[in-house]
Amino acid sequence: MKIDANEMNYKDLNNKVRKLVEDGEACIELDHICGQKFIGDGLKGRSKIVINGVPGNDLAAFMDGPEIIVHSNGQDGIGNTMNSGKVVIHGHAGDVIGYAMRGGKIFIKGDVGYRVGIHMKSYGNHIPCIVVGGTASNFFGEYMAGGVMVLLGLGEHNGDPISGDYTGTGMHGGVIYVRGDIDDSYLGREVKKVELDSHDISRLCKLVAEYCSHFGYDYDEVMSKPFIKLVPKSHRPYGNMYAH
Repeated sequence: MKIDANEMNYKDLNNKVRKLVEDGEACIELDHICGQKFIGDGLKGRSKIVINGVPGNDLAAFMDGPEIIVHSNGQDGIGNTMNSGKVVIHGHAGDVIGYAMRGGKIFIKGDVGYRVGIHMKSYGNHIPCIVVGGTASNFFGEYMAGGVMVLLGLGEHNGDPISGDYTGTGMHGGVIYVRGDIDDSYLGREVKKVELDSHDISRLCKLVAEYCSHFGYDYDEVMSKPFIKLVPKSHRPYGNMYAH
């Protein structure tokens, strides 16, 4: 099913998409998307939504099951409190990706902005994952409470750091894998570098293979560079700031 979204109001577009998903439409293709926000928000089920163009903020917020593929860049707030499903961005993405994300996967081919993965969390067998192919700005993994983040640093970045300042600040759960290394000066004081174990390697290999399958990268080439692992030093990094 195709929808021409040229100059369509975001409310009208989302109402059409929601009705199709509720009716069991397996694949919905949206053409001429230009900034329409809230696409995929709160949707349940197993539908696939293909977006041709640049969607607006809060793509896939509270989504629970569907798959969204964007053949362009994404904006801010992708996967906000997402519960399950998958988002694939064939370009760059903005700030606050995966805020409070509780499950599912987000794959971004290029770079991301600020505060990606902030407040990510896990519960039970729900382990959210974000894989970023390029670089990240400041506060990557801020206040992270669970889940998995992978930062690959692929492409040219002119000697700039793979991640900006305060990486992992306030982190108290989950794990971040970084291809290459990050100078300690860019890390939040709440995180530390540790060696990958066999479980880490198995999990990382699966996520990188899935990333490469989406974007056409050579898996062996991506994995030819070593990774570091960032974990929290404490599960209560600010415990001493509160009365007991």
